[in-house]
Amino acid sequence: MSRLRLILDPFLLLLIGMVVLASLLPAHGRGAQAVNIAADIGIVLLFFLHGAKLSREAIWNGARAWKLHLATLGTTFAAFPLLGLAMQRIGALPDTMRAGLLFLTLLPSTVQSSIAFTAIARGNVAAAVVSASFSNLLGIVLTPLLVALLMRSGGTAGMISFQSIEGIVLQLLLPFVIGHLMRPWIGSFVERHRQALGRVDRTSILLIVYSAFSAAVVEGLWHKVSRAELALLTGACIALLLAVLIFTWGLGRILGFSRQDAIVLQFCGSKKSLASGVPIAGVLFPAGAVGPLILPLMLFHQIQLIACALLARHYGEEAEQAMGKRAAETAEASS
Repeated sequence: MSRLRLILDPFLLLLIGMVVLASLLPAHGRGAQAVNIAADIGIVLLFFLHGAKLSREAIWNGARAWKLHLATLGTTFAAFPLLGLAMQRIGALPDTMRAGLLFLTLLPSTVQSSIAFTAIARGNVAAAVVSASFSNLLGIVLTPLLVALLMRSGGTAGMISFQSIEGIVLQLLLPFVIGHLMRPWIGSFVERHRQALGRVDRTSILLIVYSAFSAAVVEGLWHKVSRAELALLTGACIALLLAVLIFTWGLGRILGFSRQDAIVLQFCGSKKSLASGVPIAGVLFPAGAVGPLILPLMLFHQIQLIACALLARHYGEEAEQAMGKRAAETAEASS
């Protein structure tokens, strides 16, 4: 059931529901202003909670397995963006979809699913926790910098402004730092109510998605996107994930990682965070542009869950067979 839940992600169904709701009943006028204010509050709350959840120990421990963490971060913030730039040549896709593909490649890794898949695959769970946490921590700064650097050449010049930089500091970085500094006082509360606060996280993201797609629908999103373009975009997301999975598999072998660490590199390095991507897009880009820009991210999110759940199950079964074989050999040797 846990594997089925990873594949049929209930949260993605809720996200799709928000897109449908925004398509049928988009927010207009004062309603849109109220939704945008609520979405901004949600972004601040989201990153405050991210800061409060991240322990100081996890940050300092990140320096120990430096080779693995550098390989993961290099895949996330270097190899992925290079693939995103290469995909800008898919001329059959609209400019906004190509920009969305590039934005997707600039995001940090996921935390929850990276750790879950590593555990299923019998990988190094402790290292996965550190790598995924570090990726999200650095993504708060690196993703906006990469957007400013690379998306100007991807057809989105002028979308990053001083107002966007101010939004990064006030809505992302400052709440994160405050939340982390307050961890000594609120850390135990956060840990005790982690499940309930997770619902707050997800509710904030749903609100941001509704706000983004409402603005996009008002701008005529669904009149500008065809089924053929959606199908091509889905194919591009699949190709992107496949390329990164092959790259991380090969890189793990070249660097001589153990099986457990190679699994961490593959699952942490191949993920892109919807939870971080949606609010970051809401801060960086104009309201009407956010909906089309996060469409590739929403598709990639579900594709990565399905593919990595199947891959993790395969790795886990291999590990169980190897353990069974070793146990049989030990029993035979002792007898």
